[in-house]
Amino acid sequence: MKQLSETWFAEGYIDFELKKYTLLAYLQQINGHFTQNKLYPQLADLIFHYNNIIAFRENKKYLQEQFPKKLTGIQLEKLQLLYEQMMADDEVMTELEQIIHYAAERMRSTIHSGTEIYEFVEEKLNISPIGIMPLDTQEGYFFLSNGNARRTRIYHYRLSIFEKRDARYRSMRTSYVDMRYRGISTTYEQIKAELIRSKQELPNPAVYAIETELKFPVEETLLPVVKRSLVKFISDAA
Repeated sequence: MKQLSETWFAEGYIDFELKKYTLLAYLQQINGHFTQNKLYPQLADLIFHYNNIIAFRENKKYLQEQFPKKLTGIQLEKLQLLYEQMMADDEVMTELEQIIHYAAERMRSTIHSGTEIYEFVEEKLNISPIGIMPLDTQEGYFFLSNGNARRTRIYHYRLSIFEKRDARYRSMRTSYVDMRYRGISTTYEQIKAELIRSKQELPNPAVYAIETELKFPVEETLLPVVKRSLVKFISDAA
């Protein structure tokens, strides 16, 4: 997928029609992935660019209030340089504001489409613990079954906590372990027992089965949604 630079809207020749064409070409690619129910990394990339232009617009207002005082400590240093270069050119700033307004509206609409898909996938997930759960559920495994397929993907997970400003967040790292075929003689409980025998570093792991009746792209959609949903499930149960 063709990427946008962080400051695509303010680079080179500042022309509304030119930037509009660049944006629409980018969004066409994003929507093409969304129609295939493929969310990542496209949705995350789109949200980044949306937040970036909003930050530019808000910081521009801040700079205009403080101008001509020299400012320091602005987080977006690359954008600050662009502000300084264009502040004196009213015509350029007017064109840039038009570009940002148009881009924000179109990006917001596309983000909404992506989040609708995300929420739909999330609603179709069923998470259930397998066997006796340990007191510590920060590390363990989950079994992922996509659609009506008998194949079950096994993933190891580990939860961690990181701080951002004044808030604390939980994140999950996962790694693919193996694939199993389920049937009458092969249940989730049996797969868990086999896993414990072969992975003795976790003698009593937390194990979850995560199922969906519909089939979604695993790497691009299902796994990212599953990770966030399982983090919430474990946090709510703690």
